Amino acid sequence: MGENHGGNIYRCARSYGLKEEEILDFSASINPLGLPASARSAMIGEMGRLVHYPDPDTRELCLKISEQTGIGEDRIICGNGSTELIYLIARALKPRRVLIPDPTFSEYRRACEMDRSVHIVSYETDRGRSFDVSPDEFLRAMDGSEGFQSQCDMAFLCNPNNPTGRLIPRTEMLRLAEGAKRSRSILIVDEAFIDFCPDATIIDEVERNPYLVVLRSLTKFYALSGLRIGYAAVLPDLAKKLRDAKEPWTVNTLAQKAAVAALDDLEYRRETFRVIEGEKKILEEGFRRLGIFYLLSAANFYLLKMEKGAEVRAALARKGILVRDCSNFAGLDGTYMRVAVKSRDHNLRLLEEMAKCAA
Repeated sequence: MGENHGGNIYRCARSYGLKEEEILDFSASINPLGLPASARSAMIGEMGRLVHYPDPDTRELCLKISEQTGIGEDRIICGNGSTELIYLIARALKPRRVLIPDPTFSEYRRACEMDRSVHIVSYETDRGRSFDVSPDEFLRAMDGSEGFQSQCDMAFLCNPNNPTGRLIPRTEMLRLAEGAKRSRSILIVDEAFIDFCPDATIIDEVERNPYLVVLRSLTKFYALSGLRIGYAAVLPDLAKKLRDAKEPWTVNTLAQKAAVAALDDLEYRRETFRVIEGEKKILEEGFRRLGIFYLLSAANFYLLKMEKGAEVRAALARKGILVRDCSNFAGLDGTYMRVAVKSRDHNLRLLEEMAKCAA
């Protein structure tokens, strides 16, 4: 696991004889502001408590999440990043037939395939529709109607989707959640990047829908990737099944404290929105100027298509610029790459080097 994701600056450094700190990593979609100062201070203040085990109930963090989302703390399960929770859900709930759109985050499929008896139903999207999911088609695939073989007992949706950055509007997501409830299929909605478009979340719907599970990550928006921290919002019956199957102490003490501090840091949130909005304009203008195909994105990254994608990625890597090769996403090939939104200097450097590749 982990071989097919972005953010592997270590391998890039070894391959090209670079120092890790020399690499500009556009392959992992992390907030360019970096670690919040509030989170750094919280971790430093907690160093003396590292002789103790972390709180296995993550109670302080669950209370903070409850306070900010309105979801009861008994409905919140924290994990070592939301990816741990994806594997936990597949292991604990034991689905037999799972609906997954393509292209999307690869760990949904990998987690379900750990059990070889699980049948994966692929819902294929296409470039002609910007790889967008059609809610009507997805619902038919979920309940096994109109040409689809049989009903699925679980489905995954990433919103905004990784790697496309495309957003299903809240109204449509609510319709999908209601459809899952009618067909009694568990709908896992991965909102790892929803902090960049918070009005689209449906986390509040968990309180009314026993077939809805919402995943959140704090590693993207709050730049806590190295700590690994995420959570799931789910009704009590499912929560109990997940807790019973979950390993203890997967969320370390520093991660818990940093997450609480970050969630309280309103100034960091405001500055993030300001920076991301400005830098997205810079990148989009640059892509248009260079004639690079890109999808409009609701998140802090873009899916690009360049006919000489492999050559471009290699040329950038030699310059210490790492972008995400998307050829291992189902439905994409080597002409696609994903780039994160970073700081002004870094974004301009990327565009400058891409211009050389395109010349």
